[in-house]
Amino acid sequence: MRDSGGGGPEANAAPTGKFNLNWGHTMLKSALLWASTNPTMAQRLPRYRFVQRAVRRFMPGERMDDALREGEALAALGTPTLVTELGENVDSAAAAQRVVDEYLRLAGEVRSRGLDMQLSVKPTHLGLDQGLAGAAENVVRLAREADGIVWVDMESSPYVDPTLELVREARSRVPNVGVCLQAYLHRTEADYEALLPDIPNLRLVKGAYLEPPEVALPQKTDVDEAFRRLAVRMLRDRKAGRMGFVALGTHDPRLIREASRAARELDVPGSDWEVEMLYGIGVSEQGRLRRSDIPLRVLISYGAHWFPWYMRRLAERPANVGFVLRQMLKR
Repeated sequence: MRDSGGGGPEANAAPTGKFNLNWGHTMLKSALLWASTNPTMAQRLPRYRFVQRAVRRFMPGERMDDALREGEALAALGTPTLVTELGENVDSAAAAQRVVDEYLRLAGEVRSRGLDMQLSVKPTHLGLDQGLAGAAENVVRLAREADGIVWVDMESSPYVDPTLELVREARSRVPNVGVCLQAYLHRTEADYEALLPDIPNLRLVKGAYLEPPEVALPQKTDVDEAFRRLAVRMLRDRKAGRMGFVALGTHDPRLIREASRAARELDVPGSDWEVEMLYGIGVSEQGRLRRSDIPLRVLISYGAHWFPWYMRRLAERPANVGFVLRQMLKR
């Protein structure tokens, strides 16, 4: 939290209830993000039934068929989807190959069922820790087999440079690859500038990893403003032909309204951009978007390695912790 300036004990006192609330929100978010990286908690907590019940709000199940079933249900509502198998930091090239085989089978199922369902992959799940060349080759293989864009997620800040290099290498061979940028990183606008000459497909999110203040914006209001500013610029650059597809990953109704207003004013068609939201989060807002002319795509996650991902989802909106606590009281 930033120092508000001044001296003496009064300068450090919390003057308002809002200050206390923000401080509590920040502390809870930090605790959840810390938990997402703790291997002991990742091993033990998923065994508890109340945790298993709570996670079902945010993912339909651990199997591919669970994700495909929900993809078909959303397709019936006219909503396209993204799908990801949860997992990261595999420990060998052989493990990465098993992940690639899973995604290749998934791409085949998506095609045979006629779904508008794109793939979203984590670079360390595809072997980035074992080498950039191998991970890039894995992305290329998936992009050649998948319909639509294959989205490469962004992980914590040490992976930004290798992930961007991976995407540049993959896109030099196949065009249907996109990458995620995180609005809360101080470096993101510079990364955006560097990507523009390649007319990139970009997904913008706020960011969900525990980062120090010298790396990422610590205040939510600053992150929101960074997201808004870059989202509008992405739409403007799309209209000018400097950008590929624009995906805006947010559940914030205010940011969605501002982006949709910018798209209307710039006359960017719905085929060139979309809002991306997570399965089970912001359900009422998803319904509102379906009734409007704002393009929506929903990300469905599945897989056994869901604990780190789940902790980051709770950290994005700590109010969801109340939902978990209610699950603890159920028999």
